[in-house]
Amino acid sequence: MGNTTSCCVSSSPKLRRNAHSRLEPYRPEPELSREDTGCNLQHISDRENIDELNMEYNPSDHPRASTIFLSKSQTDVAVPSKRVREKRKSLYINHLTHISESKHTVAPLRRKYSSCSTIFLDDSTVSQPNLKYTIKCVALAIYYHIKNRDIDGRMLLDIFDEKLHPLSKSEVPSDYDKHDPEQKQIYRFVRTLFSAAQLTAECAIVTLVYLERLLTYAEIDICPANWKRIVLGAILLASKVWDDQAVWNVDYCQILKDITVEDMNELERQFLELLQFNINVPSSVYAKYYFDLRSLSEANNLSFPLEPLSRDKAQKLEAISRLCDDKYKDLRKAGKKRSVSADNLVVVRWTPAIIS
Repeated sequence: MGNTTSCCVSSSPKLRRNAHSRLEPYRPEPELSREDTGCNLQHISDRENIDELNMEYNPSDHPRASTIFLSKSQTDVAVPSKRVREKRKSLYINHLTHISESKHTVAPLRRKYSSCSTIFLDDSTVSQPNLKYTIKCVALAIYYHIKNRDIDGRMLLDIFDEKLHPLSKSEVPSDYDKHDPEQKQIYRFVRTLFSAAQLTAECAIVTLVYLERLLTYAEIDICPANWKRIVLGAILLASKVWDDQAVWNVDYCQILKDITVEDMNELERQFLELLQFNINVPSSVYAKYYFDLRSLSEANNLSFPLEPLSRDKAQKLEAISRLCDDKYKDLRKAGKKRSVSADNLVVVRWTPAIIS
């Protein structure tokens, strides 16, 4: 025990580290840049700018953003002139006028109102819109886009210029970019394409979505010089995305006799590039455009035709209601509890509709 050294005595850890002090401390290696590694690929965060466009300026992607055509139409709808009111009469009044003239009688024009015994409905729903009046509403929306466009010197892309890429062999007037087209002219152009290609009403709504998405992404305006080719490109793309049996580009050449397949292919390619290949249309955006088109039609006295609810249609509606009720019956049973806290008490009452 008198010895100063024993097996239990060892040098201090600090002394051991000092003994190896000639070793260099750890230094992290500097990060290599893309040029040093020879990889010039762009990172996905640099390519996809999701927040590049604000919500208020991008209504074709966000369901809460107001549509452009509805805001442009409000300037004229606020104080409509007498000529505009006479020009855009209600379809129901025109229908009654046609009936009275065919019967050679002068009948007072009356509007239809629902009552306890009679319910008036139109045949247009968000899942199955009326084709004729949906095309009329889309044509009216395009008309307001052209009429109330921003005259700030925005660029005019060559692919949409009708002077450089005419749709017919007839000579394009020198003042083709000066006069705004009328609503009837836009309607006839869109109706011709839809009738010949046998497109659906849903495709017309998607066409309007793509049109406003193009104006937002490419930062261009639709004007008398480019509206036909912009509408044609939107219809071409919407028919391929929406319909299961899409119309080929060569089929449009049969409708527009003087246009070539190469021109149609180039129009589709550049349209997709300007959309940044974003052809997705969420259901919420589709529903927003449908109801905004209905609001536009009501503001311009372009109401959908109303018909009294027949017994057959009432039975179909009742069958659909019963089908939905059976579909969610199991969910209601699963959510029903034996005892419920008073804090989270939710009472759902289901009352059957009686249609006589």
